[in-house]
Amino acid sequence: MSERFPFGGDLPVRRLGFGTMGLTGPGVWGEPADRRQAVRVLRRAVELGVELVDTADSYGPYVSEELIAEALHPYPAGLVISTKGGLTRQGPGQWQAVGRPEYLRQCVELSLRRLRLERIDLYHLHRIDPRVPLAEQLGVLGELRAEGKIRHLGLSEVEVDEITRAREVVPIASVQNIFSLTRQRYRDTLDHCTREGIGFIPFFPLGRGELTDPDGPLGAAAAARGVPPAQLALAWLLHQSPNVVPIPGTTTVAHLEQNLGAADLSLTSAELAELGAHCSDTPAPPTG
Repeated sequence: MSERFPFGGDLPVRRLGFGTMGLTGPGVWGEPADRRQAVRVLRRAVELGVELVDTADSYGPYVSEELIAEALHPYPAGLVISTKGGLTRQGPGQWQAVGRPEYLRQCVELSLRRLRLERIDLYHLHRIDPRVPLAEQLGVLGELRAEGKIRHLGLSEVEVDEITRAREVVPIASVQNIFSLTRQRYRDTLDHCTREGIGFIPFFPLGRGELTDPDGPLGAAAAARGVPPAQLALAWLLHQSPNVVPIPGTTTVAHLEQNLGAADLSLTSAELAELGAHCSDTPAPPTG
């Protein structure tokens, strides 16, 4: 499996990133229980070679972006900060899509300020707002790209037809959908992205935690290999396509180091088939 994927053809990153949604309070709301620990985890991720850190203005809200800037700015060369906009927060666990062009422009401008960036390398529309024409939502993001404030654009939680319609308005470099060993609803979207050269960023790549449990569906297979279950789940994802860049998140350095070890784990076709038998149709959570 290739070591890097080039988003948009010119933005290469190592194929295991770090997701920061969990570096906030319960319900992805408010400050983390231990802010200093969150900063340590972010810094250690970069020390270990992570080149894609994913966030969103709605995580906290704003908390995750502010943590990234506090921990990592000035950013090392080659580090890509991916963020998202278009979801508003009404409270813990509450999310609502807002795709009005003036609001999306505000989202980008404020993310630039919080992240202390002049340009966001990878910016995702967090959700398509069904009340606003797609061309208007992506049109304003295309304008911001032309202004030099965004380098590459992406989508989140989308089907193939939505990607196709979006590409009629702006180039799409990335798709961020829920996907894991036990949640493969978007397999056709992954296949489409692979054919079209679009990056595919699985969020919740370890499910809702069941794929990290030694007594969970991967417990026996992981024990046989002598690796943590999470590492096996991530290695399976990396083998699905050279376009896959998972973004597992964690609040501890120990789990971070375990997760990143998945990049060095090779699986045989027989092992991949055996692990694939754990596929399920578990409903997706509403955020990511």
